Amino acid sequence: MIARWASSPNELPEIGGAYALMIELGSTARLPRKFDGALLKPGRYLYAGSARGPGGIRARCARHLKAHKTRRWHIDWLTTQALTVQALALPHTVECEIIRILSELGENTFPLRHFGSSDCRVCPAHLVETTLGEPRLRAILGAA
Repeated sequence: MIARWASSPNELPEIGGAYALMIELGSTARLPRKFDGALLKPGRYLYAGSARGPGGIRARCARHLKAHKTRRWHIDWLTTQALTVQALALPHTVECEIIRILSELGENTFPLRHFGSSDCRVCPAHLVETTLGEPRLRAILGAA
């Protein structure tokens, strides 16, 4: 199976693993007080997450791909304000590997320290701001 960006959870596997969300912000996203009221400028962001529970990547991303939901996780604050959200399933990797690959490219920045990685002691964040396009991100992460 060739990795591709999905906008529907039905296109994603029901197995555990990691995933990447590509989030396009068309306007400034305002974050709540727990993020010191930070603002994220319009652009492309990539979030790395893991899905090890029942339903695997499909179940976790089904929630992320919904525009309207209760804001429970850090990433919910972006996905509810996004123009588009797409998911890429990476079943044989872990989210920290995705972040390592993206940070080594030197073309991505971490807009908010510890965003999406409050339980991770390795990564500066699980959210990067990127200028890379969909095909290049897919090619880079498909090799993860």
